[in-house]
Amino acid sequence: MKRFHVHVTVNDLDANIKFYSTVFGASPTVVKPDYAKWMVDDPRINFAISKRGSTPGIDHLGVQVDSDGELSELREQVTAAEVAVFDQADAACCYARSDKYWTTDPQGIAWETFHTLESIPVYGDLVSAQTSACCGAAPTVETASSKSGACCAQGGSF
Repeated sequence: MKRFHVHVTVNDLDANIKFYSTVFGASPTVVKPDYAKWMVDDPRINFAISKRGSTPGIDHLGVQVDSDGELSELREQVTAAEVAVFDQADAACCYARSDKYWTTDPQGIAWETFHTLESIPVYGDLVSAQTSACCGAAPTVETASSKSGACCAQGGSF
């Protein structure tokens, strides 16, 4: 089953935790010094906030899936749209280890599709961040002129 994912960069984590907890009617399922996440069932959403981005606002959107098969199916659909796709196997990002891929829509919004494998105790590891394997920037769309999106404050383009 799929779950919509939204990651928002914020300036004040505590104020935003209070706000979104009120909006969702629940406390975050994960709270770290630089990150919080709500796994809401109605509507099915994985909503995350962090202080890791350069500019407050939507960092990226995405779809979380429950299996490798669903991840492969979505990757095939994105590939059929003739856009660049950046694969990340076993990525350490946002206090989780996941298999994922990134793309960018024609407007330049980064999209992440991922299958979470397990929780980890760090936002991301240094090796991954240096090789753009932790929430790296999504690739530029090949068939349209657009800016490259940046996720989880790593920035850059492929």
